[in-house]
Amino acid sequence: MSAVVSSGETVPESRRIVLLRHAKADWPEVSDHDRPLADRGRMDAAAAGSRLASHGFPLDLALCSTAVRTRETWKLAVQELPDRPRTVYEERLYEASLGELIALLNEIPDDVGSVLVIGHNPGTHALADALSGRTEGDALPRMNRSGYPTAGIAVIEFTGPWKSVEHGVGTLTSFWSPHE
Repeated sequence: MSAVVSSGETVPESRRIVLLRHAKADWPEVSDHDRPLADRGRMDAAAAGSRLASHGFPLDLALCSTAVRTRETWKLAVQELPDRPRTVYEERLYEASLGELIALLNEIPDDVGSVLVIGHNPGTHALADALSGRTEGDALPRMNRSGYPTAGIAVIEFTGPWKSVEHGVGTLTSFWSPHE
């Protein structure tokens, strides 16, 4: 999807990737996939939703890992948003490598302008770091210094189709975590 400017030139559309690491999980005697959120995680998930709402930009699509802790994070965060985006629960996000995450982004249809990915570390941090060819302010050093904590949010903007997402394509415009 592109915009046409007055000169008749086609300009690629700006896109946004928002990466949300799941909130703090508990460690009961269940499989890793079935771990629920801890009490702190429930509070932080709602705070992450409030942070997303405060940005004021629409989210067209949410891709959420099928793990219990990511689904619970999304359930609490989305309640804070003014508009609920279409949500897809994606099994491939659980334990995804950097290459697998980029491949998932490459599959997004071009009518989607912004996507929220609710996932796990180390993949979420690796993806944010890899895509951020540029950064605004101190977002990249803060993200890397913190190790991308639970309920952390990175916002990356780029121009072009989703199939063009690759290393260094974007600008990390902000990074936030609930305990900074």
